[in-house]
Amino acid sequence: MQRYQYLLLMALCLVVTLPLELVLHARVYRRARTAALAVLPVAVVFSAWDIVGIWRGHWTYNPAYVTGWELPLRMPLEELVFFLVVPLCGLLTYEAVGTVLGWMHRLRGRGA
Repeated sequence: MQRYQYLLLMALCLVVTLPLELVLHARVYRRARTAALAVLPVAVVFSAWDIVGIWRGHWTYNPAYVTGWELPLRMPLEELVFFLVVPLCGLLTYEAVGTVLGWMHRLRGRGA
């Protein structure tokens, strides 16, 4: 089970932020194309940076906590997942905060 810790943590991040989409109407998953346009450039840049770091020996990954599945250029699968999930969760949070602030603004406008 330890080998899947990294991937399980990424899944947990998605599960924890899912209510932002469902309850607070963040509208990130409903606008998949827009979300992809926001997340993919970040994933590409940081993946390239990560690959260079791996090649140069700046960092390694503990084999006890990763699956051992590597993408081309020796990048662990978990790293790509990280570079997709974390920006997506950040985008969900940003959109949910915007939604709540919009609700608060409308409520204050009614009270004035």
